[in-house]
Amino acid sequence: MINLKINGISVQAAEGDTILETAKKANIKIPTLCYNPDLPAWASCGICIVRMAGSPRMVRACTTPVDGSMEGKEIITHDAEIIATRRTVLELILSNHPNDCLQCPRNGSCELQTLAGEFGIREAPYKKVMNGLPVDDSNPAIILNPEKCIRCGRCVKVCQEVQNVWALEFLGRGIKGRIASAADAPLGESPCIKCGQCAAHCPVGAIYERDDTVNVWNALHNPQQHTVVQIAPAVRVALAEEFGLEPGTVFTKKIYAALRRLGFKTVFDTNFSADLTIMEEGTELVKRLTEKGDIPLITSCCPAWVDYMEKYYADMIPNFSTAKSPQQMMGAMIKAYWTDKVGVDPDTVYSVSVMPCTAKKWETRRNNDMKSAGHGYDVDIVITTRELARMIKQAGIDILKLPDEEADNPLGSYTGAGTIFGVTGGVMEAAVRSAYFLVTGKELSDVNFKPARGLEGVKEAEVDFNNGTKIRIAIAHQMGNIAAVLDKIRAARDSGKETPYHFVEVMACRGGCIGGGGQPYGCTDLIRTQRTSGIYADDEKSINRCSHQNPFINQVYQEFLGEPNGHKAHELLHTRYVERPLYVK
Repeated sequence: MINLKINGISVQAAEGDTILETAKKANIKIPTLCYNPDLPAWASCGICIVRMAGSPRMVRACTTPVDGSMEGKEIITHDAEIIATRRTVLELILSNHPNDCLQCPRNGSCELQTLAGEFGIREAPYKKVMNGLPVDDSNPAIILNPEKCIRCGRCVKVCQEVQNVWALEFLGRGIKGRIASAADAPLGESPCIKCGQCAAHCPVGAIYERDDTVNVWNALHNPQQHTVVQIAPAVRVALAEEFGLEPGTVFTKKIYAALRRLGFKTVFDTNFSADLTIMEEGTELVKRLTEKGDIPLITSCCPAWVDYMEKYYADMIPNFSTAKSPQQMMGAMIKAYWTDKVGVDPDTVYSVSVMPCTAKKWETRRNNDMKSAGHGYDVDIVITTRELARMIKQAGIDILKLPDEEADNPLGSYTGAGTIFGVTGGVMEAAVRSAYFLVTGKELSDVNFKPARGLEGVKEAEVDFNNGTKIRIAIAHQMGNIAAVLDKIRAARDSGKETPYHFVEVMACRGGCIGGGGQPYGCTDLIRTQRTSGIYADDEKSINRCSHQNPFINQVYQEFLGEPNGHKAHELLHTRYVERPLYVK
């Protein structure tokens, strides 16, 4: 440990920790723009400059490590010259940035706007130089506005080094430098998988989700349409952040109430169709194991992962579960089952889903299997957690003071297994709970499958069903971690060896859906951990914690679907995959 002072405060730092990390532990805030704890620091913006006491030389705190030469010395993070330099850097950034804050999607949550306010910038001492770059709205989920790019590099870092997608890059140099999709193609024709991590990590309004709230408002105000909504598992532990509560606050019943006050006629919960997914996917796994089908079975709930697989690992399409995601299963069940049950004309139904994920916007139009109910697209439109928060605020709803309400049935009841779909490892844990029952006919004595939990990038385990059946599993989240698992499977297959796994769960975003690209801004591993804790708390308090125990799941099979993986279930709840080119022509 190194003993030093920061602004006169004695601190200890582990050798190798950066000055920025050390100051944070001492509760000293050093301003940053290009830095994000998810990403490797690269000292692009120059806002975090500090210096050693007595030295005129300034260094960048985000990349300068603490070492033995600093023993007993003092670091100055704020003085008149440092503050003036930071202000100059901000003024230079603003000279190449539009002055349209009121029309910007990040108004009120923009890191540049916040810093400009904190530094009291009231004048523009430098000539405004704009490049006149057009907005790229070719992508169904993500909008790219390069004119607002401050060249912090966070979107490029997350796309290339965290997600391993390489859909974004920098073109040009200096003041002409700009963010662009790979090969300068339109973003909609690039390798982009619509995960939205670029938008989640952008500090300004250069990349953001496609806003569909106007379409939802129009439907809500159309008396000819019956508006139905579903909310995803991860939304319930993140939306509260937009209203000042702690991350991980379980907000489910107030969300139901707010949705009704927005004007939705029927409120369902995607947790129900997560239970339905487990019945289909679990049965599919058992069939593949017993009938010598393609193993491993790989989960298909995450649309960004589906897009990635079809582009980068199309040779593994036979291993992909044909089960649709919970969102798409719910859409099909609403228009094919629920409307008939309650006597609503399915052609009048406008089906909305609230998701933590920008790729869900693309998923609704992925192929014609998404029209399986026969009444247009099964899910008409998707809004993110952030979009729902804006709608609630626009409507003047004080969500914190709403009474708790319940979802509508039969598509609103869920088990704890449905809830944990929102976190990495949750699909696997939910599947294990029901697969054990499907294989043995017995209930697990302890449904908590701890090896599936946590933020480790790749988790491996073996499940022993105590009847001679052992299942090897792998769980990967954050796209950059996934190649290690898939390459291991591919190498075994190509060499004729036994597969290393029987069942694999993949989620594109770090932490799973709780860290999705449509969640409230500012997500860190601490926030991911808090949201995850909220998910498991909701699971723990559930009366039924296994999908096969959901009485309404059993009801829809008895009344309508027949049996898991049966003919009708395949028509409505399953899909197909095709190889997709990296660049669309």
